Amino acid sequence: MTPTPPTPPAPHAPHAPLRDLRVLDLATLFAGPLAATMLGDFGAEVIKVEHPERPDPSRGHGPAKDGVGLWWKLLGRNKRTITLDLSSPGGRDALLKLAATADVVIENFRPGTLERWGLGWDELSRANPRLVLTRVTGFGQFGPYSHRPCFGTLAEAMSGFAAATGEPDGPPTLPPFGLADSIAALATSYAVLTALTARATTGRGQVVDMAIIEPILTVLGPQPLWYDQLGYVQPRLGNRSRNNAPRNTYRTADGCWVAVSTSAQSVAERVLRLVGRADLVDESWFASGTGRAEHADELDAAVGGWIARRPRSEVLAAFEKAEAAIAPVYDVRDVLDDPQYRALDTVTEVDDPELGPIRMQNVLFRLSETPGAIRWAGRPHGADTEAVLTELGMSPDEITALRTQGAL
Repeated sequence: MTPTPPTPPAPHAPHAPLRDLRVLDLATLFAGPLAATMLGDFGAEVIKVEHPERPDPSRGHGPAKDGVGLWWKLLGRNKRTITLDLSSPGGRDALLKLAATADVVIENFRPGTLERWGLGWDELSRANPRLVLTRVTGFGQFGPYSHRPCFGTLAEAMSGFAAATGEPDGPPTLPPFGLADSIAALATSYAVLTALTARATTGRGQVVDMAIIEPILTVLGPQPLWYDQLGYVQPRLGNRSRNNAPRNTYRTADGCWVAVSTSAQSVAERVLRLVGRADLVDESWFASGTGRAEHADELDAAVGGWIARRPRSEVLAAFEKAEAAIAPVYDVRDVLDDPQYRALDTVTEVDDPELGPIRMQNVLFRLSETPGAIRWAGRPHGADTEAVLTELGMSPDEITALRTQGAL
């Protein structure tokens, strides 16, 4: 059995901007926990609360090494891990004691679950009037669907994302990763910081109600406005865009793929001159993105034909010289080798007590004065239970009693 790593030396990052925040992460799969991770990356003390017998399912999602789930190493980074059965009296009482010391609770149980356990907003706010309770669910806290089970996949379907994604003659397409959850996580971290900013003025906490079906709809842009005003429904266009052309992926002579975008008119003109079709630039329809999109077949033939006769390295060099927008289509191996990603340290190395050196995505952005950091990767299930409860003032006998009751 792999030994439990020692408790991290300090729960807070000493100079990070969120170092004075304590966040209780009660959520699972994936939006809520990822939002907590984002807060932890910039110094918040995040305490991950898991059921004693049913850990966060992300520990078992995807590939594992030596029995250790790799997804958890990313999602659980910068978190102290404890176990509590919140449905038990002992677990409920311990959670309320923790909440009294916290700034934020993030949960994603179905609406009514915390209330059934005696841990709803009334009880939590009574324990800590400054607490921000962040509720992340598929459909939100009210409405006809609020009690239905939901995952990000359903949000990708219901938002219009799947209907607009894929080839024109193909089926609606879902992403092979947690897109809606990740977008919701970004929105949730923003919502938490907004609520905390309001607390600085009012002195009171509040409830954040985040429905995963909503942030992805915002990311899709003006589709509701287009339909409301014009009756226009975004069709599936493959890699093309209704707003500009050429915009597509193109195969090079050596079997690689590149992506070209011409959102700016000046870039579109450079691309067509580069590929030897300056005559198209003089066409009246070429003067707007919408006009170019209506002639995408002709533009794709010109650009795609030129690219198909050249190896990727030559294509990229020519586009760069012409100051035209292009990028190679990467898989994860290319990402790890790319000099720009390396310069930014986008994928960084973390020393993990269980697996040794591991690489994962770095914090989301760079701050010049108070940067974030990955202090440790995801820790074993319940590794910090005794330390956290001891900090609350519980004695060894009290902790042992909770274990005997099955609350830990």
